[in-house]
Amino acid sequence: MADRPELDELLQRRALTEDAARPDAVQRRHAAGGRTARENIADLVDPGTFVEYGRFAIAAQRQRRDLDDLIARTPADGLIAGTAQIDGRPCAVLSYDYTVLAGTQGVFGHLKKDRLFELIERMRLPTVFFAEGGGGRPGDTDHPTVSSLEVRAFKLWAALSGVVPRIAVVKGRCFAGNAVIAGCSDLIVATADTSIGMGGPAMIAGGGLGEVAPDAVGPISVQAPNGVVDVVVADEAEAVAVTKRLMGYFQGPTAPGPAADQTPLRTIVPERARRAYPVGPVIETIADEGTVTFLREKFAPEMVTALARIEGRPVGVIANNSMVMAGAITAAAADKAARFLQLCDTFGIPIVSLIDCPGYMVGPAAESEALVRRASRLLVAGAAMRVPMVAVVLRRGYGLGAQAMTGGSLREPLLTVAWAGAHLGPMGLEGAVRLGMRKELEAIADDAEREQRVRQATAAAQDHAKALNAAQLFEIDDVIDPAETRALIAATFAAATAHGELRPPHRFVDTW
Repeated sequence: MADRPELDELLQRRALTEDAARPDAVQRRHAAGGRTARENIADLVDPGTFVEYGRFAIAAQRQRRDLDDLIARTPADGLIAGTAQIDGRPCAVLSYDYTVLAGTQGVFGHLKKDRLFELIERMRLPTVFFAEGGGGRPGDTDHPTVSSLEVRAFKLWAALSGVVPRIAVVKGRCFAGNAVIAGCSDLIVATADTSIGMGGPAMIAGGGLGEVAPDAVGPISVQAPNGVVDVVVADEAEAVAVTKRLMGYFQGPTAPGPAADQTPLRTIVPERARRAYPVGPVIETIADEGTVTFLREKFAPEMVTALARIEGRPVGVIANNSMVMAGAITAAAADKAARFLQLCDTFGIPIVSLIDCPGYMVGPAAESEALVRRASRLLVAGAAMRVPMVAVVLRRGYGLGAQAMTGGSLREPLLTVAWAGAHLGPMGLEGAVRLGMRKELEAIADDAEREQRVRQATAAAQDHAKALNAAQLFEIDDVIDPAETRALIAATFAAATAHGELRPPHRFVDTW
């Protein structure tokens, strides 16, 4: 013990805020397959760098509970918060503590968030927020309130959008105010047992909507396909590992990493034009080994979005996935890509666009999903981009969809190239033939003869649409050996970022 009684008191009180002071709560958490808030923070941040704020706060319930009980059972008012470093870079970390009143949001926790959010803005600190918890806490009695709607934390957190990168990590149940914290974040990492909802079971029942089990409110089976969650992981250990990797993309270049042999790219695209192939291996081959993180994989899978590194430089990747909808851009795919472009542009991450696109999805079913407005989001977001883009046509670049994948025009990227077997055109070639030759085809009575004429005309159109022909007219900058792709991207971004400064952001009105 210390030589002074006040230090003895301090050390005793400090010890009561640690996990070791509540072995029963820790045991219950571990038995449920989870880790404590302090365990997650310790795993995330560099050792010895965490500076905690408000550790001695307790739940505002002195009118109904004994003070010693509150000190023992509600340390930090259930919200651990402070500054730290991740891989040597400054950050802020906040975590609701599910072992304290189910991670609910208390009076002093809100004040603590207010304090941290203001410091985050002042110090420009990237932030990780472990958001598990049950929302607002109705049991606090020490603070007079009618509505509690004057709480500023949600506004302050939302106002950090575009100021610093913010990653929310969710394990288990995350409802109401906790869900808003997650929803306002730039990226959400969630474990497979997560349930996220704007209202928990009590609020659902209170609204007369029936009894719903907590795990059925917004399970991962819903929140991954609908795009709420960016990365699904098995458990908190994996969540922390993924979060570290995600945070790293926003912290700038690292030493170049090893890369795979690039020659398999020459044969990765099937020779048959209608044969689908996964685009993920293309991205993983071009990128530094082990650096690719796919985002929102189950949402609009026809559009792939990923963060990666190429020769150590963080990049964002958008790519058409021919395995789904032939890679056409649906309303949801446009939403997915447009938001991703905004995220990368805001934090200075250059874009690689890998194009194998037959165009926008069309037809009555597609239009019923507000396609006109939602599809246009990708064009508006692309037009506002400040970061450099390199566009690579892997196989097909047709119509407005291909233009949207290049920021609005083949001239918008700093470099627009095509692989040797690629084709470009104002629309799908067979469709263009059938449309342009409609009268001639209608005049052919025999079905077999008519289809033979379509095949001949389509073959001629394909020959005309070859990437080399487009390059001859300087519609694109070059036609390349696929094995050169990685080196060309790296060289272009090195030239583009030599001065490092981006122009001021361009404000725009979202189309949807």
